[in-house]
Formats: sequence, structure tokens, C-alpha cells
Amino acid sequence: MFGICNLSIVPLRLEPRDPSEMVSQVLFGEHFEVLEMDKKWSKIKLHFDGYEGFIDNKQYQEITEEYYHKISNSPKHYSGELIDFIVDKNNSLTTIPIGSSLPFYDGNSFEINSTPFSYDGNVFSEKLSKAEIVNKAYLFLNSPYLWGGKTPFGIDCSGFTQMVYKICGHELQRDAKDQALEGEVLSFIEESEPGDLAFFDNEEGNITHVGIIMKDYNIIHAHGKVRIDTLDHSGIYNAEFQKHTHKLRVIKRII
Repeated sequence: MFGICNLSIVPLRLEPRDPSEMVSQVLFGEHFEVLEMDKKWSKIKLHFDGYEGFIDNKQYQEITEEYYHKISNSPKHYSGELIDFIVDKNNSLTTIPIGSSLPFYDGNSFEINSTPFSYDGNVFSEKLSKAEIVNKAYLFLNSPYLWGGKTPFGIDCSGFTQMVYKICGHELQRDAKDQALEGEVLSFIEESEPGDLAFFDNEEGNITHVGIIMKDYNIIHAHGKVRIDTLDHSGIYNAEFQKHTHKLRVIKRII
């Protein structure tokens, strides 16, 4: 069984119950495989990054396997406005956040499960240069931190890096520890370029944080909010608190 998200933002939960931890979010237009299903909950696996979790059965539409593969093999188009709306054939509005998927977009319209929608906002559909990664990261500046979040209304550290790379046409895994397995290791900060990723670990040595390196030894990352701090060989230095907040583990070049 397969499905597609037809709502703005749907919580993806660790367990099949409403009070369960939100581990990520499913944005409008994202499609997935349904692994298990009961009366209220479905365990799904997102096509984009293979991430798994539970969503409410009322918060998605079922699609055929043929349609799932058709979307998977079609060109990718993502909404490019921080927040915008789409219009269906009944002139009903649905708000969508940046990075929402627009299946079979043809210039000003797209479709979900054979239902047409119109959208006249900015669209990302190409692989952008590495120099654009930092520029697009600025779109999320001051977004509040939210565990499991992927939108300007609430985002976590790895959701931030994944979404920035996504709208630039590059795929990343969902969690920081998995993103850290991708790309090429850099030995020194001096070797890094704007757009590279820096990863940070906790006292147990587990990678728990990630940010995007900028020029002049700065880093943009989600910590309380999406903010810009200084990066040095020890980690992230927060001038506001006058202390290091994260311990540097590794720097990776993804593209």
C-alpha cells in the first residue's frame, strides 16, 4: 500500500499514539510506502529519505503502486516560498510551507492523485550550486527550534540542513548521525567551504548536532532558533552566552 500527504504539515511519530514523540514531519506532496496499518495509524517509509514513523490514517491519501513509482521517477519540483497557498478545482485554499512537493508541476499547476491544483509561487526544480546553499539557509534564519520540525515555523538541526540541501536539489538523510556518514571528511576547518557541514557530539561521543559552514568561520544552525555563531577548532562559540555550546566532531563535504 502507498500514500501521499495532502495536508500542509503532518507529524510523523515514533509510536502509533497521539502523545508519542514527533520524530519528523511529512510535508505536502511527499509520498511514501505504507508498511503497516491499523484502525487509526499507519507506519510509513518516506520515499525521499527512507525515514520511518507513524501518521494518522486521516492525514493522507492512498495512492496506487503505479502512481507511487510514477511520482518517484518524475522530475522534482518544490515550493520556494516560505509560506504560500495552493488552490484546488473548487477554489479551496491550502497553505504549504517551503520545500513542499509539487508532483507533475507544469508551470503553474500540478496534481495529486489526479486532482489538479494551481500554484503561482517560486519553484525549485534544479540542482543549485554549492554557493547557493548558504543563501537558501538564510531563508530559515530565526525559525524557532522544534524537535522533529522541518519548516520555518519550527525546525531541528538536521531538519534544517536536510531542507536547505533539498531545495538546492541535493538529498540528505534525516538525522544528524546519518548525515555524518555521507560525503568526504575534511581534516581542518581551514579546508572547509561555505555549504560544507560540521557535526558535533555529546559527552558519550554520539553525534547530536549539525550545522552549515559559512565564510569567515561562521556557522548557521538550529539551536533555540536558526542562528549564526562562530565556528572554531573546539566547536561552536556563542558570543551571546560567551561560551562554547557544541563540541566539534567532524567536518564533511557533501557536494
